[in-house]
Amino acid sequence: MRRNLAVVIAIALSLPCVGESALAGTVFVGPPPGLTGNDTGGIITYSPGVRLADYHEIAANWCARWGRLSHLTSVHRRYGDYVAFICMDHPGIVH
Repeated sequence: MRRNLAVVIAIALSLPCVGESALAGTVFVGPPPGLTGNDTGGIITYSPGVRLADYHEIAANWCARWGRLSHLTSVHRRYGDYVAFICMDHPGIVH
């Protein structure tokens, strides 16, 4: 009886750890932090430490999910402002 109780306690104490370790390897699909958008475009929060080429790459990766090209439409170089982009099927054709 004592051994059964020890096993039950050991299992009960290990259960919360199972949930946390299960989430440790989880890959969440969605926009990266600071990006909001959909298949027609979006906005990325501006940060002074990020180069302009990096914003092009972020927008290109986002639009590539739908097989589209990206184009930055506005870059406001002020902390807390946004870099806006659109996704298009062909150069010059915007959805």
